[in-house]
Amino acid sequence: MPIVSISLNQEILSELDKLQKTMGFSGRSEAIRAGIRTFVSEEKQKSQLTGNVHAILLVVHNDEFDHVVSGIKHNFEDLITTHLHSKIEGEKCMELFVIDGDAERVSTITKDFQVNKNMDTVKLVTL
Repeated sequence: MPIVSISLNQEILSELDKLQKTMGFSGRSEAIRAGIRTFVSEEKQKSQLTGNVHAILLVVHNDEFDHVVSGIKHNFEDLITTHLHSKIEGEKCMELFVIDGDAERVSTITKDFQVNKNMDTVKLVTL
């Protein structure tokens, strides 16, 4: 089996260790493999979207990155039917977008948030 090295900051490593224990994984590698399997499965599902899509896009970020969210949001105003912004804890913000539109554009807005390192969580739920 090939070996892949990754670098994690202390916060993520601590979260990984908590997940490992609470979910019963035998080690960090097993937990990371499970996470990668989930990520691959979700991406496959998104890549198979076609036609008109109704979805909810959830984004969590630090409030100092509101301008980044606004920039992405403005590029996709034709998709967004509802947008909710809420402070959830300390400096963290949650953005909830209700989206209706072409599957390719829905995938693009999702990817734009996902590839931005300033976003903590990005989750697309198709309806």
